Amino acid sequence: MRTTSTPAAADETSPLPADDSGLFELDLRGLRRRWASAAARGAIGAEALAGADKRAQALGVPGRQLMEHAGTAVAAAAKALAEATGRWGRGPILVLAGPGNNGGDGFVAARQLARAGASVVAVLVSTAARPSTPDAARNWDRLDAEPKVNRVQASSPRELSMLAQHIERAPVVVDALLGTGVRGVLRDPIRSAVELLLRARTKGVPVVAVDTPTAVDLSSGDATEPVVRADLTVTFHRPKTGLLTRRGAALAGKVLVAPIGIPREADRG
Repeated sequence: MRTTSTPAAADETSPLPADDSGLFELDLRGLRRRWASAAARGAIGAEALAGADKRAQALGVPGRQLMEHAGTAVAAAAKALAEATGRWGRGPILVLAGPGNNGGDGFVAARQLARAGASVVAVLVSTAARPSTPDAARNWDRLDAEPKVNRVQASSPRELSMLAQHIERAPVVVDALLGTGVRGVLRDPIRSAVELLLRARTKGVPVVAVDTPTAVDLSSGDATEPVVRADLTVTFHRPKTGLLTRRGAALAGKVLVAPIGIPREADRG
């Protein structure tokens, strides 16, 4: 049975996502209440978040720990959305992950969703055989030990079109392609992955975006085409200015702000 959080769970003493034993029992309303203190912080843009992230690591908070909390939050939200729409358990969840740290968050989400009982297809959308950052690569490798996760590399539009077959069976799809938005024209294979996400949504499959829908700038809310249109966006640490603009809000859908363990000393926002 799904539960909502208690009022006490919404304060600063709430456990961070990866340490929260009750997280996967919460519905979307419960997650919102659990993370209410993060949502109440002032909004920042992509550059300010990157600075806070770097200062947190300089203070001794490992990047892999921040990624673990972020990906766990995404997994809990994706499960809650799938259950809210009556789609949980219908088929494999598709996680489309780029080669950077946004993709690493997606790989953590894939692992946590599998451990919550889902079958998952985790797709590295890249012409390179491995993710480009150490933390993302580490979490990509960890998926090899997960029996309910099928790892796939998609480096071309053709490979992504094959993944689009029977996409309507997916409970949800996760957009973990590009976390800070982009400037200029999207290039393949990322462009084709965005088109796959758009196709999934036309088939009635909910889309969960990691930090921001791909091609939406976290600071300005500006978007390039094609752009992901999410049903739910899980952003991290603080609300983002780009997702509060008219354009950004329309593309992000519902927004949850999840804490990931950036200490106050690192946060100048």
